[in-house]
Amino acid sequence: MNATSHGFEDMKLNIKIKLSALWTSVTLCYLYGDYFELYVPQKTQGLVTGANLLDTPFKLFAASVLLAIPALMVFLSVSLKPAVNRRLNIALGFFFTVIMLLIAVTSLTPWRMFYVFLAVVESCLTSLIIWYAWKWPQERVSNQ
Repeated sequence: MNATSHGFEDMKLNIKIKLSALWTSVTLCYLYGDYFELYVPQKTQGLVTGANLLDTPFKLFAASVLLAIPALMVFLSVSLKPAVNRRLNIALGFFFTVIMLLIAVTSLTPWRMFYVFLAVVESCLTSLIIWYAWKWPQERVSNQ
């Protein structure tokens, strides 16, 4: 642990904890975005009538699988071995960054600006995941 210039104690966080915290933040942003979307006019009517984006059992299942991945990465980031962990975080971080940027570009309407904002935040978070995983510290080997 180190003391900062202001005397407050600070400790170096393990890369696995950083990645897990970032995936937690991404997951929460996804949840908030989906919740806030319920306030968009006509959204709840579409949910009641079945006229919505997830209008088939397959689409609903596919969306569930897609959104389970970031939630699972919260745990996997702290439990997987470093080599697999690093590759998985880079690959999934890239995948979700691309998805959220595409959503941001296709959601530019006044009632979806909250969604664009969250998509940009999520893209920044998943970009940080890629960055931290890419810069994963190498193991120090002692010469004894």
